[in-house]
Parts: sequence; structure tokens; C-alpha cells
Amino acid sequence: MTNLKSTNLKSIAVLGAGAWGSSLAAIASENNHQVSIWSRYGSQTLAEVVENADTIVSAISMKGVREVATQLQGLPIPPKAVFVTATKGLEPETISTPSQIWQEIFPSHSVVVLSGPNLSKEIQLKLPAATVVASKSKDAAELVQLVFSSSRFRVYTNWDSLGVELGGTLKNVIAIASGVCDGLQLGTNAKAALVTRGLTEIIRIGNLWGAKTETFYGLSGLGDLLATCNSPLSRNYQVGYQMACGKTLTEVLAHLEGTAEGVNTCQVLMQRAKQRNISMPITEQVYRLLQGEVTPRQALDELMLRDIKPEYSY
Repeated sequence: MTNLKSTNLKSIAVLGAGAWGSSLAAIASENNHQVSIWSRYGSQTLAEVVENADTIVSAISMKGVREVATQLQGLPIPPKAVFVTATKGLEPETISTPSQIWQEIFPSHSVVVLSGPNLSKEIQLKLPAATVVASKSKDAAELVQLVFSSSRFRVYTNWDSLGVELGGTLKNVIAIASGVCDGLQLGTNAKAALVTRGLTEIIRIGNLWGAKTETFYGLSGLGDLLATCNSPLSRNYQVGYQMACGKTLTEVLAHLEGTAEGVNTCQVLMQRAKQRNISMPITEQVYRLLQGEVTPRQALDELMLRDIKPEYSY
């Protein structure tokens, strides 16, 4: 693999200089690729960073995706440039995923989704991790796999790009609930039940979206769910944990480093669930908690007192 990489060095443009963007830039740089990073507050312009780029990696927050993609639309992007989206979220107005926005604005380019159990601080500490890159284009996915694969970062390919993207996005809501569970000191049994039933919700709405069930049992689904539901490093987990300890959502977000995408994702998910009449009890209680309609303890009681039912519908 090393020899193959040495003959296929790429020019990588990373959009977003936060913890995640910086982590991905560092991995690509250590693989000897030429890496440029764009930040809203940096000295380089978008045009300078993407000039001659083979691969353009988007690691910006969800709210900035369409704005930045639209700005890029007016620039001379290399015709064979591959876009990689590493953002987890949903656009409130359209319920589009990040990759759908990039593909809409750049229909002639390949778009690759990168998602997995990848807590930025652990990546920065050079701890071992694995991720998934998914695209409708096999060649594009394999190209990105080569760019980021290393002895400490194992990259798998997948062709269900929607499922890979939704797994990373939807688990953020369950991570908030998981933080609440730990903040209330409810124990291991409760946490295991919550995460398992949370995965059921993710699969239910993911299938409706058109994603494959098996994808949600992989790294970008179950893997990412386990990481963010069990680590204080997860911003979404911290939202739930701190609210369970008595803080308001406003107080938590004011002191949070970075964006907790699960807050916005939860609101968008509830819109879709109501439109399609989908049962999402955990998401619904997280939504009510974030809206200030219930306390963490009341949200728990609502879940425990639901009508009894079979685990699966046969």
C-alpha cells in the first residue's frame, strides 16, 4: 500500500479548521499528500485553497455547508476533483444530507461520505481508529480510502453512501439521550436498553429514507453510536449529560467547544417523523427535553411507561 501511495500523492483541500477538519488534514499530511486548510478566519481564500485540488474535504458545520458549496460553485474547480463530506447533520429547510447538497451543486463530480466512530481528540492523540468512505462511485471511494488509510486509521469502503451518512447523523440524537442516562446515574442496564432501542429507531427511519439495514450495523452506524453514547468527548453526549445535571440547553451550548449537531438534527427528524407518521419515541423525548417541555426525569418516565409491545414486528 505504501508504494501505491507514493505514486498517487494528491493535492487535498480541507474546508474547516476545527478539531475534525484538522484531524483529517493531519492524517492526509502524514501520508505525504499536499494539504491546504481553509478557515473563515484564515489568511487564505477559498479560491487559493481549492486551486488544483484533487480532493476537496468538507469538515464544516451543517449550517455552513450550502453557503460554502455555493461559494465554490463560482470558482474554477478541477473537473475531476472528488468531494468528501465529513459533516454530520441535516439541513432544516430541505431535510437534505450534506452529500445531497454537494451533489446537487456539483452534479458532475463524485461525492464521497466519510463517517465512523472518530472522536477528534482521540484521532489527534494518534490512537487507533477506523472509518468508512462511501460513494456511488467505486473509484472515488477507493481513491479516498488510499488518501486517508494509515497504520492508525483504517478505512473501509461502502457503496451505501446514504446509509453511512445517516448513521453518523442520526446517532447524535441518541447520544444526547445517552448523556441524560449517565447524568441521571441510571446504570448500565438502562444505558444498554437505550442504545439498543435507539439503533432500532435509526434503522426504522433510515430504511424509510432508502438506506440499507446492514449499513447501520457497521462502523458508521453501530460503531459511531457506541463511541458517541459512551464518551464524554462527544459534544452531543455532553448536552444530555449536563442537562441531566441541571443546566439549561442555552447554558450548555454557550460553553460547548464546537457544534452539537444532534440538537438541530433532532428538530429536523421530528418534522420528518410527523410527516411520515413514524414512531420515534426516544427522539421525541429528546426533542421535548430540548424544547423545555419536559425534565430529563419526566422524559425517562414517558419512555418507561409506554404501552408494552413485542420487540420486533414479524
